[in-house]
Amino acid sequence: MNWFKALPESELLEGERKVVKIDGHSILFIREQGRIYAIASACPHMRLPLKGGKIEDGTITCPWHHSAFDLQTGDVKAWSPWPPAVGKMLGALRREHALPVFPTKVEDSTIWVGIEETE
Repeated sequence: MNWFKALPESELLEGERKVVKIDGHSILFIREQGRIYAIASACPHMRLPLKGGKIEDGTITCPWHHSAFDLQTGDVKAWSPWPPAVGKMLGALRREHALPVFPTKVEDSTIWVGIEETE
């Protein structure tokens, strides 16, 4: 795991969201109920931005197709409600994929994010 400085803690207030590009990743930082989350900034369903997604009870819901993910684990809580028989291309997009999440820590008033080393 490599740790990267993401942003000053003072730049992510309660209820705020910020997208930061780090080490080839576009990461959405969210401060919600005193916790800091770091998730991939695009929904794994169709790679559309999650920044405007609804957050409720530790879940973020994609504003485009309504897939929902656990903020802490990235697990799928609900997948796009499209019917399975909408055609080959859209049917292929229907497979569920967890949302990538990244560990965070705060040190010296800075938010850090951990990114797994790739070989």
